[in-house]
This record gives sequence, C-alpha cells and structure tokens, in this order.
Amino acid sequence: MGIVIFDGVAYGMLLFLIGVGLSITMGLMNFVNLAHGSFAMVGGYAASVLMNHFGLGFGLSLAAAFVAAAVAGAVLEFVFYRRLYRAHPLDQVLLSIGVVFVSIAAFTYFFGPTMQPFTLPPALDGQMSLLGLEVGRYRLFLIVCGVAVLAALLLGLGKTRYGAMVRAAVDNQRVAGGTGINVQRLFFLTFSLGCGLAGLGGALSLGMLGLEPSFPLKYLVYFLMVVCVGGAGTVTGPFIAALLVGIVDVAGKYYLPEAGAFLIYVFMIVMLLVRPNGIVAKKGLA
Repeated sequence: MGIVIFDGVAYGMLLFLIGVGLSITMGLMNFVNLAHGSFAMVGGYAASVLMNHFGLGFGLSLAAAFVAAAVAGAVLEFVFYRRLYRAHPLDQVLLSIGVVFVSIAAFTYFFGPTMQPFTLPPALDGQMSLLGLEVGRYRLFLIVCGVAVLAALLLGLGKTRYGAMVRAAVDNQRVAGGTGINVQRLFFLTFSLGCGLAGLGGALSLGMLGLEPSFPLKYLVYFLMVVCVGGAGTVTGPFIAALLVGIVDVAGKYYLPEAGAFLIYVFMIVMLLVRPNGIVAKKGLA
C-alpha cells in the first residue's frame, strides 16, 4: 500500500508540474488553452535532443527544457493568443486545439512517431530505502521537484511585486490596469512562465510517462482534470488535485486493473459535484 501511495504521489507531482501553468494562465487570462500539453512536449523533446545528441547533462537539459517551452509560449502568445483574449471561448478552443494537431504533425515529421529514448542518470537510477520502503530514486526526485516548484510559486506570488500584480490582475483586470499595471505585458510574462513550467514537466516525464508526438492529446484530459478539480487560478488547488488524481489513478490500476482508467473519471465527477468551483476556489492566486 505504501509503495502504491508513493508512486501515486510521484505521478501526481508530475501532473502538477505540467498542469499548474495551465491553472495560472486560465485563472489570469480566462483563456481556454488546450495546447498546454504541446508546450510540455516542446520541453520534453528539447531535453531529449540535448541529452541524446549533444551529450548535455540531465540538470542542464531540464533548464533548457524550461527555456525552450517558455520561448515557444512567448512567440505563440505574441503572434496568436493575445488576439483572442476577449474572444468567445469556442474561438480559443479552436485555436489551441489547432496548435495541438499542428505540433503533433510537426514533431512526427521531424522525430518520427516512436517514443523518445531516455536513460536515467546514474544518481537517479535504481531504488533506495525510505521509511522502510524501497522506493525509486527518480520518483523521489519528482516529488522533491514538485514541492520545490510549489514553494517557489507560493513565495513568488505571495511575497514579490510581480506576484502582487498577478494577484491584482486575477482579482480585477480593469482595476489593475487603472493602477498603472501593464496587464498585457503581465499576461505575456505569466503565459511564458506557465509554458516554461509545462516544458519542465514534459522533460521530467521522459523517465516516467515517456514522450511521443501524441503526448499533448494523450494526457490532455489529465491536465484539465487537475485544473478543474483543483480550481483554475490557484496554485494549491491543482497541487492537492494532482496528488489525489495520481493516487486514485495508480491505486485503481493496481487494485482494480479490470476497471482501467475508468475510476479516475468517477473521481472527477464526484469531486466536481461536491466542489463545482474546485477544491480551492479562486480568491487571487493562492
């Protein structure tokens, strides 16, 4: 039971790392971005190429994955996304799902349809003893990364001037603009940050989920589940939701394999019926 919970927490941390950026952008911009998984894929492929073809270390590849996804997000935000901030949600869905299919086609053309090769660095390979359990080093690393990102976001959004501006824009964009905050630039920076976090999660998923061109569609429902169940526009909400989703999904597949992934959808429906506004309702980013 302990190993199942540990693996579920590690899986949940990975979902949180990818999904928290979507929560921030949806909460701040009210933009339905179904292409969030594509930015995770950009980061994952960037890390894979740098490690496999250029011999870059794992740590530097993670940093490069963050930068690559953030730059890709910045370009698309400047060229496409900002034109639809005030558009109908259906227009936003059509644009973002179009980005998904274009990215799948592009990565299939350049890298092929197969899974990207990945070899764990020696320091993260194998198992270790933790509280009487034999746990995977890489999964423990994922948990540490997730907690570190959560702490950094809470500190950055709660204690810095940038965080104060983001929280003000989440509460009321018009009033925030009236106080002199450049809301459009804030959108640009926040969207890039969210995409960068997705890229980091995509790079970390190489050792757990695997990476292939269908990645953005394959896991899209999980990213949306984390945001909707946790509460769009919050940080702690998706963190709690990701842990619950990860544990329920792993436990369901372990103890009830005949049910497959069905249990996670039952969990989502129940949670949305109980907490339709999310586990943590949006009251600024918290």
